[in-house]
Amino acid sequence: MTLPTVLIADDDRSIRTVLTQALGRSGYQVRTTGSAATLWRWVEDGEGDLVITDVVMPGESGLDLIPRIKRIRPELRIVVMSAQSTLMTAVQATQRGAFEYLPKPFDLGELLAIVNRAFAAPPELPQPGSADAASHDEGLPLIGRSPAMQEIYRMIARLTTADLTVMISGESGTGKELIARALHDYGRRRSGPFVAINMAAIPRELIESELFGHERGAFTGATTRNPGRFEQASGGTLFLDEIGDMPAEAQTRLLRVLQEGEFTTVGGRQPIRANVRIIAATHRDLRQAIRQGTFREDLFYRLNVVPIRVPPLRERSDDIPPLARHFLERARADGLAAKTLDAEAVGKLCAYRWPGNVRELENLMRRLAALYPQELITGEVIEAELSEAEPSPAVAAQAQTGAETLSRAVERHIRQFLEAHDDTFGPTDIYDRVIAEVERPLIQLTLAATRGNQIKAAAMLGLNRNTLRKKIRDLEIPVVRGIA
Repeated sequence: MTLPTVLIADDDRSIRTVLTQALGRSGYQVRTTGSAATLWRWVEDGEGDLVITDVVMPGESGLDLIPRIKRIRPELRIVVMSAQSTLMTAVQATQRGAFEYLPKPFDLGELLAIVNRAFAAPPELPQPGSADAASHDEGLPLIGRSPAMQEIYRMIARLTTADLTVMISGESGTGKELIARALHDYGRRRSGPFVAINMAAIPRELIESELFGHERGAFTGATTRNPGRFEQASGGTLFLDEIGDMPAEAQTRLLRVLQEGEFTTVGGRQPIRANVRIIAATHRDLRQAIRQGTFREDLFYRLNVVPIRVPPLRERSDDIPPLARHFLERARADGLAAKTLDAEAVGKLCAYRWPGNVRELENLMRRLAALYPQELITGEVIEAELSEAEPSPAVAAQAQTGAETLSRAVERHIRQFLEAHDDTFGPTDIYDRVIAEVERPLIQLTLAATRGNQIKAAAMLGLNRNTLRKKIRDLEIPVVRGIA
């Protein structure tokens, strides 16, 4: 029986060596090259059953090679690796026909799982290519190389050919609308309109009219017919922000639209076909709202077809430096003074909790650009700015009582959490939430002490390495993962 052959193209010799050893142990034959031209020659000659290619190589980009390979061998699966790790890279790889995209540095176990899945998957159906994604501006402000953001990029890339309903959850200021916009801009409806409506910003009595429109004379003051957001978004995407604030009667009408695919205007009788893709977002815990009876369970499951969780900035501190640089550059492009951050300033930014998330960071960078005369922003400046930020109740309590023991800090955290949910008996997953609050910083600090070495960290923590890797994944801990 002939073993499957994997063709690897990467100009990094060490990566070629590691992959050759790992794939060989897994029962595959391997041929490697550092040249896109050699890879192309092998493919033309009919060699190989799977391709793993880097993006940046001498001679030709791995992304540019994908359409050429697909034209002559459409059945050949292609896995793309890239150290660029941007949304555009993920989208372009997927839209050009890659089976999977994997950012560097990658986890070897994940790569082997992708290879196994590629060989086990049924034959692919030919898909029409799209050159539109390549023309989009790389300046889309979805920035970050943390594992959590990489997974969001991959999710967006996978959804470019699907019209599925998406529910985006995350704290205020994390960039939920940016993700909704990216889903639209790189999706099948990108030529149509993107219409956003914030449920929390509209009076309850006007929400139905805003969503579905109204006829002349439907209510006092309705002197003309007004199309609603569903009509305005026809052929495109309707983004329902803060869906958790939608009143019950509007929830019922929205559910009917999702079930039947049509709606009527307020005061109207003629059904109108709803030709929109729905993307919803919330900072609320909708499952808790369902238990409290303020959000319909059937509507939740209609909207939550593809859930995307956006992590708060404190959970992806590795992304703070590139975000800060981006916002400073954007401020300079808007006419403000050019600024740079010294190493101490970057350290102060990464240590801060960012209750306002990415939005708070952007506001701080613009304030620095506008108010400070010096070009180099120091740690002293950052410390002064952040010390003026209003402390959270937890920080304020600690400042009053002095240093706390761990047990006292956990006790205070639980008490505050239960008080915030005093109208119920509290969420049923409070045990897991508290454990996660303790485990996350413990694992993060241990990984920092071992310079990201998961084997050493697992030994220090007294955990099996696989258990540690699962906790890193489940807790979405931003670590630099090695290939060994």
